[in-house]
Amino acid sequence: MKFLKKLRTFDLIIIGVLIVALLVGMLTMFGKRATSSNQIETTANVEIEIFLRSVTVSASNNIFEAGDETFITIRNVPYTKLKIKDVKYDRKKAIVPTFNTKKPFTVVDDVTAPYQYDFLITVVDKAKITKDRDGAVVGGNKIKIGLPITLEGSDYKLNGIVSNITVVAQPNETNDADLEEQVKQNQDVQ
Repeated sequence: MKFLKKLRTFDLIIIGVLIVALLVGMLTMFGKRATSSNQIETTANVEIEIFLRSVTVSASNNIFEAGDETFITIRNVPYTKLKIKDVKYDRKKAIVPTFNTKKPFTVVDDVTAPYQYDFLITVVDKAKITKDRDGAVVGGNKIKIGLPITLEGSDYKLNGIVSNITVVAQPNETNDADLEEQVKQNQDVQ
């Protein structure tokens, strides 16, 4: 008791903080507290579609090719090179009114912007899928529609947004017991 009388208020606060920190550490160690590593359910391949609006390209060749690699940056943090799976592009369009009441407008190529294109780039990567299925985690970032991403290659650096995320289904894996059962059924030939 003589020892407790010598402790000051600040010392008691420090001791209290240390006890709380030890409790949190023990709860985490025994699995009673959820950590970010416990939230990952599985790893799967994902296809990320990135929309690039009004890209000015005067080159006669396509700057994106399926099968090439492009370096991506997520939220201004460099990530890695990803393989381009698919590329779709179209010239910038304009809406022109018509005098036809059944079809009051028509969509034509915008002649005021002859070198502007809209691109839809699909890249493939492995992602961690969370238990609550609220997003694929790529490079430590949850990838969701609307997330800004920068694509960078040898002759381009373009900003776009994620427009779709698709989890690619893995082929069904059978375990040894299922395989042996199938073999036994197939050997029952008369």
